[in-house]
Amino acid sequence: MRKYTAFGSAVLTAAALLLNSGLADAKVPGKPSPKKITPKHAIVETNRMAWWSKARFGMFIHWGVYSVPAGVYDGKKYPGLGEWLMHDAKIPVDTYQAYAKDFNPTQYDPEKWVLMAKAAGIKYIVITTKHHDGFAMFDSKASDWNIVQRSPYHKDVIKMLADACRKYGMKLGFYYSQANDWNNAGGAAAGGHWDKKQDGSFDTYLDKVAIPQIKEILNNYGDVAELWWDVPTDMTKERAAKITPLLAAHPEIITNNRLGGDVQGDLETPEQYIPATGFPGRHWETCMTMNDTWGYKTYDDHWKSSQTLIRNLVDIASKGGNYLLNIGPKSTGEIPQPIVDRLKDMGDWMKVNSEAIYGTTASPFKKLGWGRCTTKEMADGNTTLYLQVFNWPTDGQLLVPGLKNEALSAKLLANGSALKFKKVADGLSVSVPSAALDENATVIKLVIKGKPDVENVIPSANADGSFVLSPADADTKGGVQSEHDIPNLGYWTSAEATASWQIKITKPGTYNVEAPIGAVGDGNKFTIKVGNQILEATAKATGNDGKYVVNKLGQIKIDKAGLTTITVTPIAENWEHINMRAITFKPVQ
Repeated sequence: MRKYTAFGSAVLTAAALLLNSGLADAKVPGKPSPKKITPKHAIVETNRMAWWSKARFGMFIHWGVYSVPAGVYDGKKYPGLGEWLMHDAKIPVDTYQAYAKDFNPTQYDPEKWVLMAKAAGIKYIVITTKHHDGFAMFDSKASDWNIVQRSPYHKDVIKMLADACRKYGMKLGFYYSQANDWNNAGGAAAGGHWDKKQDGSFDTYLDKVAIPQIKEILNNYGDVAELWWDVPTDMTKERAAKITPLLAAHPEIITNNRLGGDVQGDLETPEQYIPATGFPGRHWETCMTMNDTWGYKTYDDHWKSSQTLIRNLVDIASKGGNYLLNIGPKSTGEIPQPIVDRLKDMGDWMKVNSEAIYGTTASPFKKLGWGRCTTKEMADGNTTLYLQVFNWPTDGQLLVPGLKNEALSAKLLANGSALKFKKVADGLSVSVPSAALDENATVIKLVIKGKPDVENVIPSANADGSFVLSPADADTKGGVQSEHDIPNLGYWTSAEATASWQIKITKPGTYNVEAPIGAVGDGNKFTIKVGNQILEATAKATGNDGKYVVNKLGQIKIDKAGLTTITVTPIAENWEHINMRAITFKPVQ
């Protein structure tokens, strides 16, 4: 795994090349190319995917020899990811393999792990059977670099976990690093090389180690729910074609999009971020750490709060995806206490509110300032909207913006208390108690007649008449993307790409327009069109598209109140690349 970072011009070309090759998990910024997501790949909800789509919440486990050094080598704390220590510190093969002698997870209790996951509301587990250090966490006949032969533990922890999952009805999937292996000869040919013991043919490694091990994990541990490939360095179509036939005997297995060789798989895999609009037409699964690393590090105490984790789960479900939340056990087999505490908090919330997560579909609302929404279609043709409120209204009225449907009932999910509601000009207003029932997310169960009919517009301006166009609200065309850690219109390399917003103007008049923009060079011109009015602007060069400077773009007149569309379009001549954050319109006083 690699943590995604902000988009930067210095790596733009490299990122584009890697994205084109399907490499989603790399040191450079990026994610799977949106160009591969086309209407012909629209979601077909087969029985194979049905359980996964209902689950919404899974657990990722990164565990291996790297949990012994735990981010420290030769007395130095390395800032990278725990499981990448061998690569980042360029540790010699013999030195790294000596860590296996200290990998003795005598406190490993797979049943305890599974029960902890179930109590948190988790429906499936994906564990690393082999990460990039090549250490197999199972009894492999293809390489003696495995837990049974090289560690003092001498047990197959994958088999033990598989048995526990079967006992308690937990689905189990496997992560396998197919194309990067820093210890088995030849496996590091494409993914990094710093020791002569890594010499060898990548194809020989693939044929003699990777493919036999894939057969082992497919055939020796019972039903496999999901196969999670990673970092498909140099995985050509011909090499990927050696692996795909292995799945023919296991048609129920779900796979991700990281095998390589243009094999799309079933799942998009945004890593460490939640896409602003999900992946329309594709199943997707956000994988995310609780702190800053996947594999255990002794000194990484930068833990996300329980509230953040709960709201991430809600946010992902509201966009039609699954949350694959990672834990990194210690080399002893212990789960760090901050992980245990956070999973308990999530479980407490799920005991009350899981109905609003499991089996739900994406929100019909483009944006809700107070929180998120998930939906369920009912047998009678009506729809349940689960309004998951993060920011409780201070005036006792929760506005459901743009909702045109007739409301049939509303109640607090936690205690069943009925709530009053009424139609208003901007949608539906629900009367709520003075205080939230849960500071993480209080859920209102709203039943409406028929399928959701929503007018998705940015509803209103600030008190002074100003308004902000967020990248997360944009309708984008032609390649520009709005799905980044810090919302921005990024990868804007094409002059054919546009971004537009629908908004209700409350105060006609003349507005000053400004936006933070990052641009490598000068000459990037674009227009902002509101009705018949057009403002032409030029982005200032900042030397790096990750460095933002507020550009005062000029003034534009908005003639009338009501619904209007605002569109940003590049001027083709000399267009290179910009990243743009929120555009602010302030009325001229």
